[in-house]
This record gives sequence, structure tokens and C-alpha cells, in this order.
Amino acid sequence: MSETALEPSGSTTSVFQLFSPTLLPATLMLGGGMTISAVESYITATIAPSIVRDVGGLELFSLVTTLYIAATILGAIFMAMRPRTIGLRSVYVIAAVIFGVGSLLCAAAPSMPVVLIGRTVQGFGTGALAALCYAFIRFVYPEPLWPKASTLYAAIWGISTVIGPTLGGFFAHGSAWRYAFAVLVPLGVLMAVLAPRLLPQAKDDREHTKMPVAQICLLLAAVLLVCTAGTTEMATAKVGLIAVSVGAVVAMLIMERKGTNRLLPSGAVTLSQPISRVYLTMLGLNFVLVSDIFIPYFLQVLHGVTPLISGYLVALVALGWTAAAFFSGSFSGRKANAAIIAGCSTEAAATAVLAVFLARENPEARLIILAPAAIAMFMMGFGVGLGWAHLVAKVLKLVADSEQDKASAAIPTISSLGSAFGAAFAGVIANGTGLVEPGGIAGALSAASWLYLIMALPGLIATGAALSLTASNRKSESIFGKRDS
Repeated sequence: MSETALEPSGSTTSVFQLFSPTLLPATLMLGGGMTISAVESYITATIAPSIVRDVGGLELFSLVTTLYIAATILGAIFMAMRPRTIGLRSVYVIAAVIFGVGSLLCAAAPSMPVVLIGRTVQGFGTGALAALCYAFIRFVYPEPLWPKASTLYAAIWGISTVIGPTLGGFFAHGSAWRYAFAVLVPLGVLMAVLAPRLLPQAKDDREHTKMPVAQICLLLAAVLLVCTAGTTEMATAKVGLIAVSVGAVVAMLIMERKGTNRLLPSGAVTLSQPISRVYLTMLGLNFVLVSDIFIPYFLQVLHGVTPLISGYLVALVALGWTAAAFFSGSFSGRKANAAIIAGCSTEAAATAVLAVFLARENPEARLIILAPAAIAMFMMGFGVGLGWAHLVAKVLKLVADSEQDKASAAIPTISSLGSAFGAAFAGVIANGTGLVEPGGIAGALSAASWLYLIMALPGLIATGAALSLTASNRKSESIFGKRDS
């Protein structure tokens, strides 16, 4: 296949054009890789309690997620920093095989330590697959379709938050959890076999650099520490772990700014550069969104909603993300910029609304109170989906060809960082404002009110970063305008 993007027939651009005969094979491979990355994490979150009940290892329970997240970041970094003899298609094959091996280890695991090894291997594979989806965009699609491809990926993530737990529920009884991993093994093999046939040859135009080992170690340490903080009950220990992890991130950013051997693309840690503000916007959106992890608890305790119904209600966040992704997928130029700003402000406003309507004692589940809260949940996801695809497209446009792989790998890395720090920070707020002490109805009311008021603030930071991008656009149309027109 050609080393350049495949040209679809027709002059119009829509998300459905990704499935035209010339683009369909690559779209299936890339969409499949993103689906695996998204769905698998939600399936495992659902069956994790069953794993513990079957093989023990409750004291290692938190590591099922912690090691997986750290490994996904390492997989994304491998995609960007791979040896020059390994092309993107080869990385896809390697990642699919590694994912299959990790799934097999989990399926056959006799104990929790082996499950953790399998999850780490799995995470490396899915991290590389997710990063590859963004790295391949410029080789598979013409530039007008870049936002459409990102729209498809955003929709996949949104839908997966519903599909993943549903599928996990089928395997959550007894030892059936093993089948949840076993069915993924042949899928990984199939993806590895098809990748060289369905994906285009991608020219390796990276610059020659050494592996930034110090930055990678600091980043992984930060993720492991903050994920551990999210599972720690003691408030002082939680705050301490978060503080140390923030320090590790700061140290990594300083090394990125002062050094020449970088993990991130040029300008990514300099706020005067647009690319840094794009990443900051992404970080803020994910940081705020992860506060939805407490919604089911507050629905059940304060509104008298059953666990099943609370699960469906929180799925409105995913539905909003998916709906907005398709709604704004055809936007370009000024409309795309406006969608990013509107998305950030919508998410922040919806989060603040939850502080009013979710933080209410409503044991009869009165619709007049529950309905505004449900709408706010939908709008949280809608805000993220409104601008996410356009942020991804701008990342690809703002960096040189030699740093495209770094820029692509940074997208899932930034998402993971935002989610990890957001979850830990949300835990500190909730626990510190009454969730545990005094607990009960009074504690839940206080925690819900403070949590969503405070978590709306990073959304304002993301909005400010998005507004600054538009200001930069007015000074230089080359940043966003001419290439989108």
C-alpha cells in the first residue's frame, strides 16, 4: 500500500466516508485497536471482584488497575520511541501479539500475582494500540478526514463505557471471568495477522534521538503513586502520595523543557506554544470527567436509586460523549474552535450543576430533582465529545512530521494522567468533606456538594486554555484556520 494517505472518492467529508471501500480495511483495523483498548479496561473493572473471590489476593486488588494504567503509558511511549528498524505496521503486530499473550496469562492465572503480570502485559499492548490509532491517521486518511477519524475514536470510547461493563457482567460469576480474557486471545492473533495486509506502509520520518529514560521513569513513578493514592484510605497518606506524584511530573516537565532529548514534542511544556495549551485542555477535560466515578454512590445513597438504574444513569455521560462526537464531527475552522471552547465550558457548567441537584436528599427519587441531575450527567460527556476530536486533529497539525509519533503517543498518555490525577483528587475531596466521616446521608450531601463545585474549577482552566488557542488563531491563521478551511 502507499506511504501516503488514501484518497476516498467524492468531495464531501463525513464520518461515514471512513468506511468507503478504499478506507474500510484500515478503519476496521484502527477502530478495532481502539475498541480493544477501550472495552477491555471496562470489562476488567467489572469482573475484578470475581477474580479476587476466585483466586484471592485482595491486598493486591488495586494493582489490577494501577499496573495496567502504567503499562498503557509505557506501550504508548514504545510506539513513539521504538527502534528505527520497526515500522508502525510492525508495532501494530507486536502490540496485538503482546495483548494476546497478556490475555492468555490472565485467563490461565492460578493466583493474583500472575493476573497482575498478565494485566501489565495486556496494558502494554493496548497502550501501543491506542497510540497507533492516532499515529496512523495521517498515513491512512487525507487531512480533511482527520477530525472524522478522531470523532470515530471518541465515539468508540463513549460507547465502550456502556458495552464494557455489560459484557463484563456476563463473565462475573464464579470462574467465568477467565473466559472474558480467553476470548480475547484469538482476537489478538487475528489482528496481528491482518495488520500487514490492511494497514498502509508508513514512512518513518522521526528525528534521531536517544531514549529519554529519566523522563519515562519519572512519568511512570507519578502514575503509580497517584493510582496508589486513589486506593489509599488514610487521608494524610493519600495527600502525601499525590504531592510526591505531582513533584515527579514537575521534575519531568523541567527536564523536558531544559533538555534536548525529549519525551514530548517540541513546545509541549511551554505555555506560549499552542501545542502545550491543546494538551492542557485535554488534561483538564479528563481531570473533570473522572469525577463521575462517585455518581452511582450518590444516586444510591441520596436518591434511593437501585444499583442497576444508577449504572444506566451514569451511562448518560458516555451517551453524551458519543452524541456530541457525531454532532460536531463535520465542524472545521472557526466552528471547530468554537466547539472546543463550548465543550470545555459545558463540561464545567454541568459539573457545577451536579453540586446542586445531585447533592440533594431525594429518597423517593423525585423526577423534578433527578431529571436535572441526569441532564447534567449527559452534558458532562457532551462537553468532552464536542471538542475532543478537534483537539486531536490540532495536535497532528501543530507538530512537525518528525515529532508526529511523539505527539500521537502523548494523547493517550495525557488522557491517562488526567484521569489518574482527577480520580485521586476527587477521592481527597470526597473523603475530606464528609464521605467517610460523618458518612451516611449528611456526609454524602456534603461530599457531593463540595466535590462537584471544586471539580468544576479545572474545567474553567480548560476553557481558558481553549480560549487562548482562539486568540492565537487570530494572530496566526496558520495555526488553525487555513488548513481547516
